[in-house]
Amino acid sequence: MKKIPHRVYLTEEQMPKQWYNLRADMKDLPDPLLNPGTGRPITEEELYPVFCEKLAHQELDNTTRYIDIPEEIQEFYKMYRPSPLIRAYNLEKYLDTPAKIYYKFEGNNTSGSHKLNSAVAQAYYAKEQGLKGLTTETGAGQWGTALAEACSFYHLPLIVYMVKCSYEQKPFRKSVIHTFDAEIVPSPSETTEIGRKILAENPGTSGSLGCAISEAVEKAVSTDGYKYVLGSVLNQVLLHQSIIGLESKAAMELLDEYPDVVVGCAGGGSNLGGLIAPFMQDKLTGKASPRIVAVEPASCPSLTRGKYAYDFCDTGKVTPLARMYTLGCDFIPSANHAGGLRYHGMSPILSKLYHDGFMEAISVEQSKVFETATMFAKQETILPAPESAHAIYGAVQEALKCKESGEAKTILFGLTGTGYFDMYAYQSYMDGTMKDYIPTDAELEKSFARLPKIPGIQE
Repeated sequence: MKKIPHRVYLTEEQMPKQWYNLRADMKDLPDPLLNPGTGRPITEEELYPVFCEKLAHQELDNTTRYIDIPEEIQEFYKMYRPSPLIRAYNLEKYLDTPAKIYYKFEGNNTSGSHKLNSAVAQAYYAKEQGLKGLTTETGAGQWGTALAEACSFYHLPLIVYMVKCSYEQKPFRKSVIHTFDAEIVPSPSETTEIGRKILAENPGTSGSLGCAISEAVEKAVSTDGYKYVLGSVLNQVLLHQSIIGLESKAAMELLDEYPDVVVGCAGGGSNLGGLIAPFMQDKLTGKASPRIVAVEPASCPSLTRGKYAYDFCDTGKVTPLARMYTLGCDFIPSANHAGGLRYHGMSPILSKLYHDGFMEAISVEQSKVFETATMFAKQETILPAPESAHAIYGAVQEALKCKESGEAKTILFGLTGTGYFDMYAYQSYMDGTMKDYIPTDAELEKSFARLPKIPGIQE
């Protein structure tokens, strides 16, 4: 029996040359985005005031299965890709499990996460269109950092609206973003009409990704030559992130391996959607039947406790309406430490797949997540981001099930990034001051009651 190496790297020649569009293999597509003004399916041209034209096209393209990665983006990818597929031998030994555990590590770049995969694509298309600059939001700061890197490379100005509690918890994220010449604003802020309105209604708010999205969109549409870009949730982002899963599958094929279970953390859906893409393709086309497990924070449980309904993607209610699992766009999550997972909704693609039974979801309290994260760091020497640690928790639970049953299943999870900017969170866990927050049913019902009414569609 051949020894499987700890780390497997594809060569540059083996890297994917195309992104995979999961929608092309979905027999039942996600419901279309709706224009909030008309209540009708949005057209590509109606997205142009907000998005780059080619990104708007990718957003609504449900039929093109594979989309060529522009050569310039391929060359950028080669600065930090391919990323390694790692066999977690020490974790397996510690858990005393017969399961084989693999993880795809996306933290080997300055942003410290998978976010750069889509950031470079969106910055490239913006530069190609001749834009003057971009705006965006960021939760934990990984997306803001990644986009700052990409915009700096293409000499594009960038304004980042960062969720206020994360901005305060992670001051060095601001320093890194400034290193790449981007501007960063804690959200909600006084710099936009929507921000001022949110602050007037809730002066002490810790912010949310929904708030930050609203401010970034307003700034983009009111600034000449600027467009807005988003790091998660959107179809185009899951398309770009498919390189994670494509590389994972290619590396596992070199080892003659295939996962029985694929586990990913779930916030807006970018990492999860990218990791599972080719394995979900196999499931949709009947080639294989891996279990797909999403792991989300108990403080922001959109899949496990949300409603499958049309909702705004932002708190200010200026974005198109998406049918997704949502906690309501007015829902403000607690200021927990997994800032990248503090979004009220979920990718429409992933929401549809979950609704139709193609994937599972669990939620977990953050103290359990950090317990798992510290254990993993001691075994595998990588300090994981809090977001990534949700996936580790899910993988560990699957491995422990194998220990009980004696099954030697193959488990793949996504290690989306590193936690070196999350030391306040780790310290909070270690000194015993970390608190778990789970919203009550009454709190969620209050938010659900404010879901938009759409004549003939959602009364």
